[in-house]
Amino acid sequence: MATQVKKKKNIKKSKKNKGKSQPTLSKKEIKQRKKEIEKAIKKFISASSGIIAVSVIVGVVLFFVAEPKLAIAGGGGILVLTMSYLYPIAALWGFLIYLPFNGTVTYWIGGGSPIFQLAKDGFYIPALVALYQQWKSKNKPLIVPKSLKQPLMVLLAVCGLTLILVNGLQQLKPEPGDKPILVGILGLKAFLGYFPLITCSYYQIKGKKELLWLTRLTVILAIICCVLGVMQYQFLVSGRCKGTDHLIGGDLFKATIEAKCLVGGSLVFSPSQNMIRLPGTFVAPWQWAWFLISNAFFTFATAFSDPSPLWRMVGLGGMAIVFLNAVISGQRIALALVPVVTIILLILTGQVANLKRFIPMALGLGLLLGVAAIANPQFLQERVDSFVGRWNASPPTDFISEQFGQTSEGQKGILGKGVGRATNASRAFGKTALIETYYPKMLYEIGPLGVAAFLYLVTTMTVVGFKSYRSIKDKNLRSFGASFWVFVLVISYNTYYYPLDVDPVTVYYWYFAGVLFKLPEIDREERKKLRDAGELEAEI
Repeated sequence: MATQVKKKKNIKKSKKNKGKSQPTLSKKEIKQRKKEIEKAIKKFISASSGIIAVSVIVGVVLFFVAEPKLAIAGGGGILVLTMSYLYPIAALWGFLIYLPFNGTVTYWIGGGSPIFQLAKDGFYIPALVALYQQWKSKNKPLIVPKSLKQPLMVLLAVCGLTLILVNGLQQLKPEPGDKPILVGILGLKAFLGYFPLITCSYYQIKGKKELLWLTRLTVILAIICCVLGVMQYQFLVSGRCKGTDHLIGGDLFKATIEAKCLVGGSLVFSPSQNMIRLPGTFVAPWQWAWFLISNAFFTFATAFSDPSPLWRMVGLGGMAIVFLNAVISGQRIALALVPVVTIILLILTGQVANLKRFIPMALGLGLLLGVAAIANPQFLQERVDSFVGRWNASPPTDFISEQFGQTSEGQKGILGKGVGRATNASRAFGKTALIETYYPKMLYEIGPLGVAAFLYLVTTMTVVGFKSYRSIKDKNLRSFGASFWVFVLVISYNTYYYPLDVDPVTVYYWYFAGVLFKLPEIDREERKKLRDAGELEAEI
């Protein structure tokens, strides 16, 4: 009886609060806020003006002494590095925004220069250094959640032993042009260099406001990139870009930077040979494929979890254009996984009950593909034939088992053949093997002990992530958590190709894991706000 009375009081209080406007600030408070804003603006101007001046001077000098590309890299690099250190949270947002366009900037402005390929780290590394100093001064944990500390230390210990005992011994008698220690350092950076993003995103996403900003930004970026991907395809079909169909022999089937079109880097466009591999805004076609697969998760999360009906519609539109690009890009892995991911998410997130939201998008996409099929009846059949032909020629299961067999041959001991010895990013410093599946690549580099340590880390992340999202009460936050958890689950145990080594998955995986771990705290804060406002019934 007492509980019912309490509930009624809460409901009445809730109705009263809904009818009232938010309390207005006093003149003194408004004046104080204006002063704080003015102070922040003055601080920004004073800090940035000197940096901009130095950047311009360096850029001008390099323009005349060296070349325009180096001038852009030098002047822009100083500006980005310094501002990222001074404003680390803003730099992290800039890092996420720049990431999908890194390949386009690298090849269309930087001409493929390695300096431009590392430009995104100009946002990340200074921001990480500044944030590390802040966390340390405030006695905040550097590894969150704490349960990740032990598996991370185990993995780092194995990698350290391999770097010293395997790469170090190779360094004593190196082959000409081989720098084993540098190969190992760069390989370790590619392997675990973005792990700190877990902590970065955990502290960056302070509440629901930042979470929605992140998810909506991600969808907008996906839509922009996918629109550019459609335009790239249209430019090639219309002949505005030559593609590779005019070449002969083996060149018809090789991705080349000379064929780049509108955005991105290397591509193959030989429709006469049923060979299309488009890179979208990225450096290489398969990176574009994994961008589309990643955004199948993120657009779904917004389409079914955002509290705003408008943004749910934007999310549905994002899902549609991601699927469209999976079809036209010629990426078989994207064509296979994007619809499969959607079905998995519908089941595991419990959104099958809200399937009516998905039906309009599915009908619209079906109509669009139907019109495309009528206009070009061979197109869809070619995409299907390409997928089936590739599957029959080299089934993924056979391909993966073959890769495991190759990498396990000649293995001595339990530490592998050296950190970075199968990492593309390390090629500049020595000989590397081409292994196209992730766990066999790891087995080759750091041996079975390293693979076991990595599985220990990602399994811990998966279990903690599952517990995190299952503890959430708010249905929208819980749905976001489910989408992010399935993404972490799929990437953790995926061994087909090596998306965790390169953009964009190497960033998205660690970053969204941190967001997933933060969601229970955001849920508690939101529920506390509702209780304080009398809009949430007291728990019995």
